[in-house]
Amino acid sequence: MRILFCGLGSIGQRHLRNLRALCGEDVEVIAWRARGGGPVLNADMTVRVGTDIESSYGVRSFARLEDALAERPQVAFITNPNVLHVPTALAAARAGCHLFIEKPLSHDEANVAALLTEVEQRRLVAFVAYQFRFHPGLRWVKSLLESGRLGRLAAAHVVNGEYLPDWHPWEDYRETHPARSDLGGGCLNIQTHELDYVLWLLGLPRRVFAVGGHLSRLEVDVVDSVSLLLECRDDGRAIPVHVHLDYLQRPPQRVCEIIGDAGRVRFDYYANAVEFHDLHARTTEILRFDRFERNEMFMEELRHFLACVRGEAHPLVDLREGVRSLRIAQAAGASLLSGQAEEVRDV
Repeated sequence: MRILFCGLGSIGQRHLRNLRALCGEDVEVIAWRARGGGPVLNADMTVRVGTDIESSYGVRSFARLEDALAERPQVAFITNPNVLHVPTALAAARAGCHLFIEKPLSHDEANVAALLTEVEQRRLVAFVAYQFRFHPGLRWVKSLLESGRLGRLAAAHVVNGEYLPDWHPWEDYRETHPARSDLGGGCLNIQTHELDYVLWLLGLPRRVFAVGGHLSRLEVDVVDSVSLLLECRDDGRAIPVHVHLDYLQRPPQRVCEIIGDAGRVRFDYYANAVEFHDLHARTTEILRFDRFERNEMFMEELRHFLACVRGEAHPLVDLREGVRSLRIAQAAGASLLSGQAEEVRDV
């Protein structure tokens, strides 16, 4: 199998390392690298000196996308900045490639409908890479919800706060795409895992109201702190779901708490634990993941994607699901501008 990588920054290299770990040399990897250069990164995000990406990973690179697609790859990994996701994916789909699209699907809906049509008419696999759906802790939360152990839902509270300059210490944070509006940055376009897993756990919200903006002294031109109030539904009732995202917290915080009339569950990513408190039994169950490593989620999603390409599974996060989380972010952005609650349209 020939696989094309469109972008080999930190996330592209992570997926490529994992692909080599799973498939070895059984796959041929080519890359579209319009700018070339860039550091080779180790698994711990330190820079590997004295080598380049092509020789380190056994990759043939092309400066033009059309030249790379002329090599007839069967699969394309879309791992470039957000503003390039859809144009690149559309070109790859028209060349017949199955698509692994790094989250989010895009920063706006331009040409998303065309991509959806191309993928469905050609019967291609298109997976949007929300790896938190493969976290064992969130999967337990999902099972608690599906079994009804929380009872009738009442509220949820979700937080993702991380200090942006710590993300890529080898480069100036001000030049990275999370910090730049022209590259599709900002909390609502970057910290979208929380929007996706709220969608997965609690369904598509009907409305969203957002407050936030560029509230810090970080040198960025994007939203760096935002709080959303989502109106989700449970058995026909409106459920308030609060989601807070920011670029400001050190140490980082990543939690999801869901409250029902029969119990409360709290997922703490950095503590590697989920706690379920049963209201009536007055008991607490704790599921710990002390040996869990972050890359395990990426490995699981890659195994899943390759199974989809082989026809053995259906994408857990297909293109339509990627559009839904995009629309939550778009409605939140519109609410920031209007000062009003905005409706979220389904696909």
